[in-house]
Formats: sequence, structure tokens, C-alpha cells
Amino acid sequence: MSRRNVIIGTLGAIGLAIAARLGLTSRRAAEESAAGAAAGADFEPLSLPKSEWKKRLPRDAYGVLFEEDTEPPRSSPLDHEKRAGTFVCAACGLPLFESSAKFDSGTGWPSFFRPIARHVATKTDFKLILPRTEYHCARCTGHQGHVFEDGPAPTGLRYCNNGLALRFVSEGEPLPPLVRA
Repeated sequence: MSRRNVIIGTLGAIGLAIAARLGLTSRRAAEESAAGAAAGADFEPLSLPKSEWKKRLPRDAYGVLFEEDTEPPRSSPLDHEKRAGTFVCAACGLPLFESSAKFDSGTGWPSFFRPIARHVATKTDFKLILPRTEYHCARCTGHQGHVFEDGPAPTGLRYCNNGLALRFVSEGEPLPPLVRA
């Protein structure tokens, strides 16, 4: 075992301990997601190989949705979107957030305090050593962003979303049909 692996493992263990102590893994969001996404979904899951998504999506959107990239802060016009409407998954078209749940977090990414019930699911992400709660579209598993416990009432949660992973549909416009295989 190399010194580098020992150091990385030690830092990871320390990070897990700190995160558990501070509650940074957003257990509440993960529990809500696990309970809600599995039961009573109003859609059929969509499973396509990454090669098919790569053909269907622009390169930057594919990178965010299926390689878990992150777009630069303040790069998405959706961060400043204030009209009434619905934010849908840019890959499959599943509605994920209502505009009434959007707020200005000051982070430079579109942020929401509540997703549409059963339309997002979560998993733990260790990319930055400390665990974070990643959330994704419950239909196509496209990566959306991360959820944190520093949002406004009534949930106290902040779903920090990549704008490239969403499309906005104004109130009064029909929602796009769900993408098919």
C-alpha cells in the first residue's frame, strides 16, 4: 500500500466522521427520496445506454446529466428565471420542480426547496471526499445536482441544480411529451 493511498484513506475516514457529526449528508432528503421515489411513481422508468444519450443531447448537457459534470456558477439563465412554470429534466422531460419552489440562493445555480413528489431520487456522492447527497431524475437517472440542508422554510433544503440539466416551461404552455426509448 502506498503512502498516497494511506493518506487518501485517512482523509476520507476523517471526512466521513466530520460529515456524520455535522449532518452534511442530508439524511433527511435521502430518506424522503428513498421513500417517495419507489412508491406510487406516475411514470415509467426510462433506461437508455449512455451512447444513446450522447447522440440525443448536446455535449455539455450530456456531461452534466450522465457524467455528473458541474456547469460553472452563474452560467445558466435559469438561475434568474422568475416566471411561473415548471422545470423539467432536459434529458427525458419529466417535470422535476414547480417555479413556486424556486428561490435565489446566491450560489449561481438554480435552487429549489422542494421537488415534485417522487420525481427525484438521491444517492450519496463522495467525489469531494466528504459525502454529499446527489439527486437525479427518478425516470432517466440524469444527474441534476446536490441537495443541502441550508435552504429556506418550509423544508430547510436547497436542491442546487445545474441549469443544463433542466428546461423551463412557462405556465400556460403544454409540458413536452416524455422522451421515449
